[in-house]
Amino acid sequence: MAVADMNRLEQAARVSMGEFQDHEASAEPLSSPHHTLLWGIVLAAASTILLIAMFQLT
Repeated sequence: MAVADMNRLEQAARVSMGEFQDHEASAEPLSSPHHTLLWGIVLAAASTILLIAMFQLT
């Protein structure tokens, strides 16, 4: 196989993978792990505050 043929194959593979990755990247991600962790911390803090408020009011 000639070097020019190998270069064309490599270029075709890059274009093909680029289209595949672009198509996948256009999809909306469900949720990032960092975002999920942040929501967990916010919910834990809110529940702690609610528990403290309930104990203070009773």
